[in-house]
Amino acid sequence: MAIKEGWRGRFFEDFEVGDVYPHPLGRTITKTDNIWFTLLTQNTAPVHFDAHYSAQTEFGKPLVDSTLTLAIVTGQSVTDISQNVFANLGWDEVTLPNPLFEGDTLYSQSEVLAKRESKSRPNLGIVTVKTTGFTQNGDIVINFKRTLMVYKKGHEPKIARLEPKG
Repeated sequence: MAIKEGWRGRFFEDFEVGDVYPHPLGRTITKTDNIWFTLLTQNTAPVHFDAHYSAQTEFGKPLVDSTLTLAIVTGQSVTDISQNVFANLGWDEVTLPNPLFEGDTLYSQSEVLAKRESKSRPNLGIVTVKTTGFTQNGDIVINFKRTLMVYKKGHEPKIARLEPKG
């Protein structure tokens, strides 16, 4: 039996400017997700957790906390963008052009905008991507640029690959 190594993510050398990565997983946002995240982050804006209050807004129902949207879309991109990250350097130009609601399914993709060698760390490179999150209807709910330091091949920390006993 041949053992095949699973996907380990991209390293600095694997990124090419202009490449687009449609991230493989969607995520349906539940009422519980929205309320728990809002309370966990101590966001006191009632538009996220008070249905009566939200019904009086132009949206008529609770909005998903925008920082939850940012967190999920960033998480969706990890398998393609930052599986081999050394550090996130920043999120820039975050825009929220349309609302996201409980019950919507969130999808995302990223485009590589720039890459360069690190001047201070020869074992790393710096990559900038633009990530777009959108609903099941194709409505864009978030855009942002993210810059990160990514390991070069052979310089990443090693992940334990244990064998089952038996």
